[in-house]
Amino acid sequence: MPEDNISIKGIHHIELLVGNAKQAAYYYRKAFGFSQIAYSGLETGNRNSTSYVLSQGSIRLILTTPLNSRNWISKHIKKHSDGVYDIAFHVDDVDYCFEKAIERGAQAVLKPHILKDSNGFAKRAAIHTYGNTIHSFISTNNYSGDFLPHFEKKIYKEDSIGLRFIDHVVGNVEVGKMSQWADFYSNVLGFTNIIHFTDKDISTKYSALMSKVMENDNGRIKFPINEPAQGVKKSQIEEFLDYYGGPGVQHIALLTDDIINTISRFREQGVEFLHVPDTYYENLESRVGPIKEDVSIIKELGILVDRDEEGYLLQLFTKPIQDRPTLFYEIIQRRGSKGFGQGNFQALFESIEREQALRGNL
Repeated sequence: MPEDNISIKGIHHIELLVGNAKQAAYYYRKAFGFSQIAYSGLETGNRNSTSYVLSQGSIRLILTTPLNSRNWISKHIKKHSDGVYDIAFHVDDVDYCFEKAIERGAQAVLKPHILKDSNGFAKRAAIHTYGNTIHSFISTNNYSGDFLPHFEKKIYKEDSIGLRFIDHVVGNVEVGKMSQWADFYSNVLGFTNIIHFTDKDISTKYSALMSKVMENDNGRIKFPINEPAQGVKKSQIEEFLDYYGGPGVQHIALLTDDIINTISRFREQGVEFLHVPDTYYENLESRVGPIKEDVSIIKELGILVDRDEEGYLLQLFTKPIQDRPTLFYEIIQRRGSKGFGQGNFQALFESIEREQALRGNL
């Protein structure tokens, strides 16, 4: 890890490029409980794209769509369909972070530049990471607006379903590339490899994968990086790479303090989740120890439970939220556990494989 570390405070926002941002924003509002806080488009002088900023807890999502078929956003969507483009970092010193990242081997996307309006100014730069994904460095120390310059306030208030912040973001990369990108986060951005899962940890009778979990210096950002491993049939990572058209963000984990309420609201609002067989819940507490939640409700909602030496966690995974079997979301509640549900890997991946089989992709 570099001695003069790049200091990243947290994730400022995640930007998704989508085919129809107006309709996608409505989906995230009504299905996920996000409120809309800001807008950029033709009315604000943006001639190339339209963006809607959504907020819940400390989570900020930007949904961006192109306004013509000729710009780079259209080409990105044609290749990847809807997906994550920018995992933006909140920093104090954009110039320092960018210069150090480039010095250590990162490829530049945007050089440091000022964004300004009547509320002050922000600064932004950006570098490449895996596939066509980028990381922006953003400083808002001199900005008093609701989001960023060039966005106008546009409020659609929704009832929160209890999502508080981004717990982790998982990237899928090609065979043999996991360690390369883990080294990138370590050598360029000063992250630490806190967990390494091998194909023996994450496998079924059909497929397997490997993963390294990278964490920044204050522990607020966690990036598991997955690659496929040799298996009898196509793994979930290979399916993602095929349909996304290369490496990219596989899923975003959103933390809640009350997963029972959150998942209940999700289900009421039509969000589909992976199905876990009832047999998973046989002798659940004998496997994971006593939990505070009612096991019958946990079973009814299909929530998974795992324990480590520091406590336990509860988690559940949506089905892909677009027609291509690519991006999905994880909903997670932590009761002390800092893990990623290793004890659920078998049940989870068998569930994913059942969905793959239905799609004819296993």
